[in-house]
Parts: sequence; C-alpha cells; structure tokens
Amino acid sequence: MEADELKAIKAAAAYAFGPDATVRLFGSRADDRRRGGDIDLHVEVDASVDAWRAKCLFEDNLFARIEPQRVDVIVRNRDQPPRGIDMIALRDGVTL
Repeated sequence: MEADELKAIKAAAAYAFGPDATVRLFGSRADDRRRGGDIDLHVEVDASVDAWRAKCLFEDNLFARIEPQRVDVIVRNRDQPPRGIDMIALRDGVTL
C-alpha cells in the first residue's frame, strides 16, 4: 500500500472516528507481497461514537483524499466482545 493512501486513511479515520480510534489494515493489502484487492480496515472506537454516521464521514473524507475504490470498513465498539472478523483483524492486521 502506498504511503499517501496510508496517510489519507489515518487522517480520514481521525476526522470521522476521533483521535482515540485504532485503525488496522488487514487482508491482502496488509501484505506488500500481495497486490490488488479491496482495502480492508478494522476500526475500534469508544462507545460514544455513532459507528454508522462515522463510517459515512470516513468514506466521504477518504475519497476526497484518494481515488474512490473498494474499501470495507469493520467498526468494533471497544465495550463489545470481539466477533470472528474482529479476531482475524486483531490477529493479522497492521495498526496504522
């Protein structure tokens, strides 16, 4: 993944989810040896964050910074137990 894309993701996440959000890149884009595929992101947020609203803000802000492309965003409230997809992202993801 290119440095400008990573910078855009971090900036858009801070804007939409707040400065305390933890963003992880997982899936094929987390491995520089594998190319292509969508951008899979896992975002951990505090309970006070409206995940649906923040996800829309994130995508709008991100696509103002980079070319629109397929991005899958999984949002996890830190107060909730992790789901299967959360466990995969926590295990295999790269914190941005």
